[in-house]
Amino acid sequence: MKHRPIGIFDSGLGGLTVVKAIQKELPQERLVYFGDTARIPYGTKSPDTIIRYSRQIIRFLLYREKVKAVVVACNTSSAWALASMRREFKVPILGVIEPGAYAAVEATRNGRIGVIGTEGTIYSGAYLKAIHQLMPKAKVFSRPCPLFVPLVEEGKLRGLVAEAVIREYLKPLLKEKIDTLLLGCTHYPLLKNTIGRIAGEKVKIVDSADETARTLHRNLETYGVELSGRGNGKYYVSDLSRKFKEHAQRFLGREISRVEKVFIEKY
Repeated sequence: MKHRPIGIFDSGLGGLTVVKAIQKELPQERLVYFGDTARIPYGTKSPDTIIRYSRQIIRFLLYREKVKAVVVACNTSSAWALASMRREFKVPILGVIEPGAYAAVEATRNGRIGVIGTEGTIYSGAYLKAIHQLMPKAKVFSRPCPLFVPLVEEGKLRGLVAEAVIREYLKPLLKEKIDTLLLGCTHYPLLKNTIGRIAGEKVKIVDSADETARTLHRNLETYGVELSGRGNGKYYVSDLSRKFKEHAQRFLGREISRVEKVFIEKY
């Protein structure tokens, strides 16, 4: 069990923010990443579809890669599929919503928290519920930002187009005097610098990647799974494009020797 890898999945490349954080927290662990690039975005899909996609990916990670734990790096999957997947599969499965909510509550000073994410994540109410469980009196202001994922996937992380879209989405949240903005999608940290500049220095930008990595570390110890991997990784996608590898290498800060395409529908 201790030599088995940790599986991580997202709808595209955004979950690599979580991969990077886990590599820092658990450098000895072997990681297997799956990006469902053929079926992105998840945020506009129905809950039933999200559950079906998540089940297929977890089966792939378990049956082909024999993972000892799964990190659902997709906020939409964490919102709609996490509870069902935990009932169905017997390995530790961690989402990003609870760690993200904890990080936001730790960061806020005035209790006014903004949350941005895909339509599926925001309309699920998962972040609102998670934040209120930790801070019942918190004022939470949520906004779906459906154009952010296409911006990231196209590599438009800065410039006039990105700034105009981000400014339009943040405007109503900033009017509510939020002091903390939670990035409720793992794609969004790639826009973090531009988001931070538009939100202003008084607003703390929070993403869940670091807290998710720390929670994973604690959970593996709690479940009795030994932390003793081999410190390397594999990368899989459901649709292989040149852009994925380029963006992944730039974001991770190192080369990826191989990305393999998988027909995920068979799982």
